[in-house]
Amino acid sequence: MLGSESTYRPKAAWTIAALLAVMMLVNFLDKVVIGLVAVPMMQELALTPAEFGLIGGALHWLFSISAVVGGFMANRKPTRFLLLGMGLFWALIQLPMLFATSLWTIVACRVLLGIGEGPASPVATHALYKWFPDNKRSLPVAMLHSGSAMGLLVAGMLIPWMSLHYGWRSNFAVLAVIGLIWCAAWYRFGEEGKLDGIPAVDARIRVDQSRIPYRRLLCDPTVIGNYLGHFAANWSLALTLTWVPAYLEKGLGMASMSAGRMFVVFVLVTTPLSLIMAWWSQRLLRRGLPSHVARGVFVSLCLILSGVLSAALMLPELPFVERMACLTLSGGLALVMYSIGPAMLAEVVPSSQRGSMLAIGNACGSLAGLAAPVVTGFLVQNAEGLSGQGYAHGFAVCGAILIVVGLIGLLTMNPQRSRNQLREQAADLAMR
Repeated sequence: MLGSESTYRPKAAWTIAALLAVMMLVNFLDKVVIGLVAVPMMQELALTPAEFGLIGGALHWLFSISAVVGGFMANRKPTRFLLLGMGLFWALIQLPMLFATSLWTIVACRVLLGIGEGPASPVATHALYKWFPDNKRSLPVAMLHSGSAMGLLVAGMLIPWMSLHYGWRSNFAVLAVIGLIWCAAWYRFGEEGKLDGIPAVDARIRVDQSRIPYRRLLCDPTVIGNYLGHFAANWSLALTLTWVPAYLEKGLGMASMSAGRMFVVFVLVTTPLSLIMAWWSQRLLRRGLPSHVARGVFVSLCLILSGVLSAALMLPELPFVERMACLTLSGGLALVMYSIGPAMLAEVVPSSQRGSMLAIGNACGSLAGLAAPVVTGFLVQNAEGLSGQGYAHGFAVCGAILIVVGLIGLLTMNPQRSRNQLREQAADLAMR
């Protein structure tokens, strides 16, 4: 967009990016804690795998609704205060878990947490895009979601240790304190970006800032492919957060602390891989490749390869090292969707509708977050419990989804074509 570069303030922009990355770290600590306390929680409360899958999916019951509501609010309200309110809610909702003893109490806590966390990613991304111009957006958003991955890293080191020494419930008190510390830092240093407030000095910018009917935006092939990609990536992520720790401990026979350390290794590989792939896509774009290739084809191929690696975990004789390599690389490649996908949406839709469109995509992804833990839980239970072959079936389902969606993405995700078509429609509307 013309004029963006002249108002870009790198130091302030990257400060906000760092704060938002820490916010996503807190966000993912809140999400992944359930998976990492799965074994002691199930033992203490006598939960079946299917019941635990219900707990794992409860976060997403109202996640999509709250995501859409938060996204529409972000179109009109300052993101600084929306994010602060969400952070406070996340911290306080951890406290009832210190005393919860029944399945439905825990489910209620996770549902409420999902309501608070639903808008987090789209609102944070929308806030970040107010600081960075289009051709510089992939890397900071990758950094934003690397905060999520670092949350997994911290969780893998902290949560098993806390559970071993102080009991699994102590983790929720620690999460409440960490959340409140972030809120204090954001209140002190958080600001609202200004790039979206640039005056419309020519017809092209006026078109970029015009509103387009949502029925047209939601029927655009790039938007549809993007939303499906988000669904597939979130299926992979939800499976990782909920069942991979139990898979390492029960499926592969690792001790609790060893499983936690292996989870750390998983994150140490997936985080740089996601950042490198986002940097690669951004470099291709800045070197002149069309966004259809640098973003659409690029992320589609990442999803396909991720699916192949996930499906390979079905092989019964796969050695341990190769199994961990497939698990890790599959997760890292799927995460690329979280940095490149929003950049494609922001390229296509008007900035005045960006928050809501990002949120609708997040809501579509949350449907996978709801389904993946429950589907995998039933597969595990039907294959003779935690020590059975149900995990392999779960990874195969995930792989199939990733491959199919990646192929659809190759056919649909063309940001340049979509942008031109939507601009023509916006221009027609403006002339009426």
